[in-house]
Amino acid sequence: MGLTGKKILLGITGSIAAYKSATLVRLLIKAGAEVQVLMTPAATEFISPLTISTLSKKPVHADIATDASWNNHVELGLWADVMIMAPLTATTLAKMAHGFCDNILTASYLSAKCPVFVAPAMDLDMWKHPSTQGNIEKIKSYGNHIIPVGHGELASGLVGAGRMAEPEDIVSYLFNFLSEKKELSGKKAVVTAGPTYEPIDPVRFIGNRSSGKMGIAIAEALAAKGAMVDLILGPTHLSTDVTGINIIRVGTAQEMFEAATQTFPDCAIAVLAAAVADYRPETIADQKIKKKAGGLIIPLARTKDIAATLGKQKQPHQIIVGFALETNNELENAKGKLVKKNFDMIVLNSLQDKGAGFRHDTNKVKIISATEVKDFPLKSKKEVAVDIVKAIIHF
Repeated sequence: MGLTGKKILLGITGSIAAYKSATLVRLLIKAGAEVQVLMTPAATEFISPLTISTLSKKPVHADIATDASWNNHVELGLWADVMIMAPLTATTLAKMAHGFCDNILTASYLSAKCPVFVAPAMDLDMWKHPSTQGNIEKIKSYGNHIIPVGHGELASGLVGAGRMAEPEDIVSYLFNFLSEKKELSGKKAVVTAGPTYEPIDPVRFIGNRSSGKMGIAIAEALAAKGAMVDLILGPTHLSTDVTGINIIRVGTAQEMFEAATQTFPDCAIAVLAAAVADYRPETIADQKIKKKAGGLIIPLARTKDIAATLGKQKQPHQIIVGFALETNNELENAKGKLVKKNFDMIVLNSLQDKGAGFRHDTNKVKIISATEVKDFPLKSKKEVAVDIVKAIIHF
């Protein structure tokens, strides 16, 4: 439990608060963790790598390459169970927010597949600046965890918010996170995500604007709570490397139907977030259809209804969560779909809401069950996914 045996990648950046990192390393080692430390070049001017390597009992990396070897940031990112930036300066925060990669710390961050925690440290006005707060919100939307700053006397002599959290508080924060009960441990989940493409000929298809972002975020939120997830993902350039998620790539509605019906019997939770085509061309041309005078009529046939099929097969121990993207009579249509498809819950989002729907990084939803309608404000899709998973756990 807790930190015993955990592999922790600690990043130290160029702040006067770097002196606290020595104590943090000592406390993490004492708690049973294995600690590997990365430093930015600026950090080495505030605290000696020799001090940190002595405490961690491992070499400290401050460069991608040295005269002797190349330090593999990908391996470091994959090695860790947890990555933490303490202290985190405004500069490194901005790099994290916008994908800048100019040192071993930011390179390892972009390669990390584990939870990432940050303990910011900066002066009062820097901390309060809109650009800093905007960057904090941006890295939160990526799923990173923010350890609250402390309040007190700062290096400038000002008194206020911006102090790096005390090492004891950081260790306690990590301990509580890693000791948290995973409510879905041992449960299997199926998530459908993204669009389907229904071919007309070898180069054309009928599709929609779904990116798969919402479904991928839900799969990641389920995995974070311990579930083993089959993510049935339609055509999209997006993916996920989160541990516990098995991606099944599909193209058409029929392929998604087959994958869903094969995986559903063994699952406890199904979240149907994909934007599945309702119709497909009756026939697919063998060759590219040439342009000619007049119009073009393409007869369409109904695709198999994945939601209705799974709803009929649903067993008492299973939960199905559906999605409804509506443009009018939203609540009425969503409640009707909840009953018709035999869903336990349905997530409603409307194209009338700015920032909701396809291709946005945000969404605004209502979660509807037979007994209540819960309305949520506009949030990042990762935050919406957490709300949906909480609703599933407490259903």
